[in-house]
Amino acid sequence: MPIKVTFLGTGTSQGIPLVACACRVCTSENEKDKRTRTSVLVETAKTTLVIDSGPDFRQQLLREKVKRLDAVVFTHEHKDHIAGLDEVRAFNYITKMKMPVYATERVQKALHREFAYIFSEEKYPGIPEVELFTIDDEIFTVKDILLEPINVMHYKLPVKGFKINKFAYVTDANFITKEEKEKLKNLDVLVLNALRREPHISHFTFIEAIELVKELNPKKAYFIHMAHQLGLHDEVSKELPENIELAFDGLQLII
Repeated sequence: MPIKVTFLGTGTSQGIPLVACACRVCTSENEKDKRTRTSVLVETAKTTLVIDSGPDFRQQLLREKVKRLDAVVFTHEHKDHIAGLDEVRAFNYITKMKMPVYATERVQKALHREFAYIFSEEKYPGIPEVELFTIDDEIFTVKDILLEPINVMHYKLPVKGFKINKFAYVTDANFITKEEKEKLKNLDVLVLNALRREPHISHFTFIEAIELVKELNPKKAYFIHMAHQLGLHDEVSKELPENIELAFDGLQLII
């Protein structure tokens, strides 16, 4: 079953350009240097789902002309990955159905806290309608898409990556156990966070990400969740091994 992957956003928590920043990356005219918050759309002939819905979710949906969404899947509860959940109400209106949302119990608690109005007993007219489904370490399905959770660590915070067929998506991580790495071998495409060059407490650096790709040896790898400190898209791309590319907003793959 072929899947279509669209990178809705490839930037870090502040996006690029950053507010009030005049660095050469934030002022670049290259569209590939303009990065909204990280999110990815996965489609088959029957199903469309999104992994994470950050603050730029509305803009991303409009840019890619997304007319259908069957589910939202969350990796973790940080604001740059959940802030756009309110936008599902557009699909509620079209389908007259609740939006299925797949998340761990911990992430669900954060959703209840951050979007209290969605889950209030007194429903205000026009608010988003969602149906929560709890995920853990077990494989689960969204219609015809089978997702295998990958456990990674974002400093001390557990985060879920996801494997779909021979495609895997890992964001916001700086440690993966040997056991979980086994799930990431023999891939056609690996998507991995590569924040910047300097060490960071909770993200893989550029070099760490390259070394991990070499270890896991996918046919192709794409880096996401990049900060402006990493550098200009065209310049950084020249430093990468042949099987690694920087993803960019709007990039589409057929896998």
